[in-house]
This record gives sequence, C-alpha cells and structure tokens, in this order.
Amino acid sequence: MLPAVDVNYLTERGLRPAVQQDGGMICVLFPVWRVPEGYRQTHTDLLLRLSPGYPDVPPDMWWCDPGLVLLNGSLPQATEVTEQHLGRNWQRWSRHFNQPGLWRSGIDTLESYLARIRAEMRRSAGKAA
Repeated sequence: MLPAVDVNYLTERGLRPAVQQDGGMICVLFPVWRVPEGYRQTHTDLLLRLSPGYPDVPPDMWWCDPGLVLLNGSLPQATEVTEQHLGRNWQRWSRHFNQPGLWRSGIDTLESYLARIRAEMRRSAGKAA
C-alpha cells in the first residue's frame, strides 16, 4: 500500500508501523511514538491517514492517542477535535500543506512528513513555555 521509497525508509529506520485500509484511506499507525519534551506524555500512538492519491496528494493532518497535553495543562493549538478511526478515539492535529512548495510531489515522502510532524510537535510545545 505504501510506495517502495517509504517501505525502504521505514525498514532502514527499524520502524514497524501497522498499515491498513480504513474508510478508503491508507492508515499508518506508529505505536509508542516518542513525544518531544514539553508535553505531559512521553509517548503516544501516532496515526497517519493517507489519501489513495498519496504521494502525489499531500498528507493532511495526523492523529494521536492518547491526546497530547502541554506541560502547562493546555492543548496544542488546533488539536481540540477528537475523531474515531480504527475503532479508537484520536486527537486530531489539524495541520495542512496549503502553501505552494510545502509538499513536493515526487520528492517528499513519509520521511519528510514525519520530520515535519516532529518539528511541529516541538514548535507547539515551545509556544507554551
């Protein structure tokens, strides 16, 4: 279900997500995802939902269970919505690639998307400091 470049990246990094179809989307579930400092949790399960057109169609948003809470007790910006996927409730991180060039079809992969997720989680934690 995933392009070879993504499978190779995941294998090389020793990442073993569960990959399955759900509601016409490709779901990539990373159990026990390490959370950067600045949150009450140290780990969460991370869910990516990729459209059937991925990687030509950019990923949109990601989900965490348990939902992340900043050290000061507040929620990161744009994470107030809970959605149900794969029989679980997930905190939705509403982040988008609205600006031209943020997702480069044929260049960007899960590697670059996961790097963007890590950076955004760090940025969101830093705003609450």
